[in-house]
Amino acid sequence: MEQTRIEQTILKNLLQSDSFARKVLPFVKAEYFTETDEKTVFEGVESYFEKYTKTPTMEALLINLENNTSLQDNVLKSSKTIVKEIGNSSEETPQDWLIDEAEKWCKDRAIYIAVMDSIEVLDEKSKRSRGDIPELLKDALSVSFDTNIGHDQLEDADDRWEFYHTEEEKIPFDLEYFNKVTKGGLPNKTLNICLAGTGVGKSLFMCHMASSHLMMNKNVLYITLEMSEEKIAERIDANTLNIPIQDLPDITKNMFGKKVGKLKDKTKGKLIVKEYPTASAHVGHFRHLLQELDIKKDFRPDMIFIDYLNICASHRVKPGAGANSYTLIKSIAEELRGLAVEYNVPIMSATQTTRSGYGSTDVELTDTSESFGLPATADFMFALISSEELEELDQMVVKQLKNRYNDPTVFKRFVIGVDRARMKLYDCEQEAQEELIENNAIDDSIPVADRGRMGNKYGDFKV
Repeated sequence: MEQTRIEQTILKNLLQSDSFARKVLPFVKAEYFTETDEKTVFEGVESYFEKYTKTPTMEALLINLENNTSLQDNVLKSSKTIVKEIGNSSEETPQDWLIDEAEKWCKDRAIYIAVMDSIEVLDEKSKRSRGDIPELLKDALSVSFDTNIGHDQLEDADDRWEFYHTEEEKIPFDLEYFNKVTKGGLPNKTLNICLAGTGVGKSLFMCHMASSHLMMNKNVLYITLEMSEEKIAERIDANTLNIPIQDLPDITKNMFGKKVGKLKDKTKGKLIVKEYPTASAHVGHFRHLLQELDIKKDFRPDMIFIDYLNICASHRVKPGAGANSYTLIKSIAEELRGLAVEYNVPIMSATQTTRSGYGSTDVELTDTSESFGLPATADFMFALISSEELEELDQMVVKQLKNRYNDPTVFKRFVIGVDRARMKLYDCEQEAQEELIENNAIDDSIPVADRGRMGNKYGDFKV
């Protein structure tokens, strides 16, 4: 009975209010109505509005129903009864409340229909494949009334001023220079990419970041498609427990439990590590995982790490479809960024350098493996550069490649310290580097990385 009431209330206001119809009609579907006569009335209102851009009068709607020769007599009779009942009703309905209720009703009906369609797929009563089920449910869950008609540049100046003076929510780094180049950290709804060659430190960087965000009381989801859950967890243990990774097997169970217990006391965050086989998982799998974590563990991440982008699958580009690497990687990047927007989180991932970029003392955007479409999609992209000399100093160079948060020419390069045994990164206390960065002075003959100890060794670095 309650469902019928909301359906008829929606129909009444569609018939009586042009403003309500304009807001609601784009999102309501005839299939949402459970009764044939109510569906018929809705279709009559919708058809009239599309043609004349206003709601029909009761008389016009009744005439159109009479002229519809495809209607059975019983449907015509009950439809006319509904029109007369809602047309003669003078009771006013609060519009803001009704819009909210109509949105809830649309979403509920969309989910119900999607579930029923999914059951038909599972029972092989549909032409759809099982692979379509996640998309069916996704579309239903995304039903929402978008009533925003855009920003008026002149009339909405006050809103713009408020925006300029509102601090954007960001996830900070525990590394000084990364916070400087991003103006305080990574904003939500962004895709951030670490570029490096094999063995340079992509996974180390992301494991460190995941660990540091856990200690900042953040919920972190780490998805690995390269290494096992156990290997990633081992690296994170080395970082958070401050124990060399090679020494972890030597710790007694009791001592290990005490250290983990102390760690629990230090943070309110959680860190989930989930493994997928290489090239087997796409955003559809990640979205399902997020839904399962929400339901089963009451876990909603503040940040997502995906290790790493190149070995993800695409939800849109199917295997064997003949797509080139540019199309594939660009699609994966766009899908990941869409996931970041959908769940309002920053996503950090990584990519390989090309063969020409591997082992190079300088890296450019053109060294992105397989696709230039990736840098075009990413919000923030940086390279990790290593060498034998840098390894001896326990350092690596970070070079900005793309930055939507700040001017990428400011702090173009900087050095970070590396403790590979404990899977940690740290700020380097180098006066020469700090002075160079603070003064924003760049000498083409000397890298920003280090004008002191390293300048004589890496004078051929290109800035």
